[in-house]
Amino acid sequence: MDLAAIQAAAQRIAHDVIRTPTVDSPGLSEALGVPVTAKLELLQRTGSFKARGAAAKLRSLDAAERAAGVVAVSGGNHGIAVAAVADSLGVKATIVMPRSAPRRAVELAERHGATVQLTADVTEAFALSGRLRSEGLTLVHPFDDPVVVAGQGTVGLELALDAGDLTDVLVSVGGGGLIAGVAVALRAIRPGVRIWGVETAGSDTMAQALRAGGPVTLVPTSIVSTLSPPAVAPLTYAHARALVDDVLVVSDADAVRGTLELAEAAKVWTEPAAGCLVPAARRVIERAEPGCRLGLVVCGGNATVADVLAWADRFGLDRG
Repeated sequence: MDLAAIQAAAQRIAHDVIRTPTVDSPGLSEALGVPVTAKLELLQRTGSFKARGAAAKLRSLDAAERAAGVVAVSGGNHGIAVAAVADSLGVKATIVMPRSAPRRAVELAERHGATVQLTADVTEAFALSGRLRSEGLTLVHPFDDPVVVAGQGTVGLELALDAGDLTDVLVSVGGGGLIAGVAVALRAIRPGVRIWGVETAGSDTMAQALRAGGPVTLVPTSIVSTLSPPAVAPLTYAHARALVDDVLVVSDADAVRGTLELAEAAKVWTEPAAGCLVPAARRVIERAEPGCRLGLVVCGGNATVADVLAWADRFGLDRG
């Protein structure tokens, strides 16, 4: 998967997604003490970057595959995106989610006409999706698919073209599809930029894979369900190993604290999958040379106020 594949994906999905704003953030710049530019994927259709990969994959299906329908495994955002894009294209979608997925994600997927099946955990969700594939459904994998990764890479393509000079870009990591695609685009267009992945403890599958020399399987324990696959894919691991400078791991509490800080300083309502970027940014600044300029890929905003405040209470955080 290369820049040409990402550019082709951008043309393929142009009518399915929006070119989200890439903006300087005075509030974050003041809070972090360095210039910060934010790529606001929380303003994307369905509230996260996932619409890009879903559209790229669904647009690539032939008539028979569309007629048979698709299946997707999701901790939340991928399922919403697949359901919405499938609905717009007249494709029947089945979304398999662990019961830990946010209730709002289930409701939004169903609102778009998808059939939602809940499982005990994400490992069982992937097993069920395999059985549904054997019945003729096409899998829209959240990250282990070069077509999906190319779609997610359009985030990096836009960031590279729209942002000013950046020294460091931070990207949240779940299965690794977003950071893989973004890294390919950035390395091709802005080769000097350092690229940092960010995970939450208990779902740090990429960090563990990089230490182990290959993908490892774990049982996710982080509250951040949208960053909690049981393992990264060989595809995304290979891109991260080759293109990403490092993957930082932050606590769930710090991810929620970052969500509150983004609301206060940046005036955007995100989810902890994006909130984790803020504490990680402070660690990057400590390691960076003077004059660093940060780019944050704010990946999504599909968390309710009630959820975030409940997490804040759970971790004993000051709400403001």
